[in-house]
Amino acid sequence: MKQRGDRAPKEKAAAGAEEEKAAEQGAAPPAEQYQCTGLLELDFPELCARAGIAAVPKVTLRPSPSFPEHEEPTELALAEKLSRIQSKYSSFQPRILVEQEREDPRSICTIFLRGWKIEEEMLGVLSQCLPALAGLQAVHLWKVGLTEQQLPALAALLGHCPRLRTLSLEGNPLPEPTFHVLMGSDSALSHLSLRNNDIGDAAAGHIGRSLCTSNRGLLSLVLSFNHISDLGAGYIAEVGSQRGRGGSVGCPAPCTPAPCTPAPIAVLHHAQGLRLNRSLLSLSLANNDIGDEGAIKLAQVLGPFPLTHAEVVERRQLLLAKVLGQSHTTLKESESQSEQPSSLQDKLPPAKRSKTPTKKKAPDPGEPLHPLLDEARQSQDSIVLPGNRALLNLNLAHNRISPRGLGALLAALEEQQREKQPRVPGQTGLLRLSLEKNLIPPTDPALAGGRLP
Repeated sequence: MKQRGDRAPKEKAAAGAEEEKAAEQGAAPPAEQYQCTGLLELDFPELCARAGIAAVPKVTLRPSPSFPEHEEPTELALAEKLSRIQSKYSSFQPRILVEQEREDPRSICTIFLRGWKIEEEMLGVLSQCLPALAGLQAVHLWKVGLTEQQLPALAALLGHCPRLRTLSLEGNPLPEPTFHVLMGSDSALSHLSLRNNDIGDAAAGHIGRSLCTSNRGLLSLVLSFNHISDLGAGYIAEVGSQRGRGGSVGCPAPCTPAPCTPAPIAVLHHAQGLRLNRSLLSLSLANNDIGDEGAIKLAQVLGPFPLTHAEVVERRQLLLAKVLGQSHTTLKESESQSEQPSSLQDKLPPAKRSKTPTKKKAPDPGEPLHPLLDEARQSQDSIVLPGNRALLNLNLAHNRISPRGLGALLAALEEQQREKQPRVPGQTGLLRLSLEKNLIPPTDPALAGGRLP
């Protein structure tokens, strides 16, 4: 008869044999257990191996695009020519190009992924190794085949990179208008390029809505080489006017008009584009399908515009909240002073016991003022705001704008120039307007007269 004690050593031996066999086959622990070191050339291949990715793109330093100024190109040897030809055609293989701030592999500041599809597993690997790069500032993605289901994961990845401020996602058309998820409220992007992504009017509506509701730190937005028409330009300029006529954002077909009731603040914030955006400095809409109607919509938000009924209601609510907030702060300060210990009050001279100075809380100069709280004027029973003077560069080249649209843009610029001193420091108005390759003849009086800034 076998005893129980005889079975344990055999089971231990079998378990040890299985572990040795797994080690011989190269089995690795799961990727979640790996701690990134901040060296991309080490972390990336290791994470790819743990994720089961067979073809691992190589991490290479981006070559200089030209010869130095003090050197001239010389005749190369045959071996050097073959090496350059090999490196030239190796660009067709998937790889990750990086730029460094200095001679340190940990100082990667820019990453380029071009011409190869990013699968789910690869996106998971990037979401682990890119946040470990403390100096990463820019990511350039060109024709990487991202899907609309992967964009939220990409947005989350970017949010975990502390210094990342620039994203270029180009040549990546999507069937659904989901590019606005990259402009979420938790996004820290300052420069966003969405060129050649087949963006239409529906996607432009979502982007125009996000310009005012989500990422208030976005400084530059590139939407060139897309399919944005007059309707999409109107959504980007002032979505609120589209909704006011019964249309919905991203929906060209008019909806059933609702009764005119005061809309809540949250709804209005979701209904404005450049009309209430005061952070964007540069906007490129080049190489689209924008005509005169779209140019007129853009001109309307550059110059003074009257507030709608709903905007007037929201302005009053903001003014009331501002006054109530100040009075609430003053009340708290007076209560805190009245609750001082009696010993401190006794130490004060009799003349100063009832005259304790009250410190007023100064407004934070870094906190942006809501556009509806800007200085307004009355004009024919309407409240008129000065318009968007934060936008400095507007690129409308290669569109379908005729002299009619040019006249509206010039009228807005002249209105901006009449106001010599801007109400807000730094908001000087439009400084550059690009209108090349439109339907404007070179002999147009506006161009010949030098009316453009």
